Amino acid sequence: MAARRIQKELDDLRTTPIETCTAGPTANDLYVWAATLVGPKDSPYEGGVFHLSLVLPTNYPFKPPRVTFTTKIFHPNISLTGAICLDILKDQWSPALSIAKVLLSISSLLTDANPKDPLVPDIARLYVENRPEFDRTAREWTRLYA
Repeated sequence: MAARRIQKELDDLRTTPIETCTAGPTANDLYVWAATLVGPKDSPYEGGVFHLSLVLPTNYPFKPPRVTFTTKIFHPNISLTGAICLDILKDQWSPALSIAKVLLSISSLLTDANPKDPLVPDIARLYVENRPEFDRTAREWTRLYA
């Protein structure tokens, strides 16, 4: 079941690509994917290309993929190890969601952080208390790492 669903999502991504990202299996493992995400326009991440790793469980789509950034990023909801705090990757996952929707949600998180549920409290505090400094640092990290 999982392999068939994953193959369908891969085919859908190939026939209807998402303008701001790419995704597909690495090597010959249908359950391990690599993705790239272009930093959203009018965000401090604009101009960057971010790499992500996706590991799909054998009971996908009933359990969410494990998604991590492999590119270093300055964001309150993304840890320095690349872990992502996003509800649809945890308790709000639904089999109706897809890899494409996950990637679009992560892109949306880059333009609209959630400082009330941070993985990095210091960055969340900066985001809330000194947004210009947050944006400057996020732009600098994007320039350096993405």
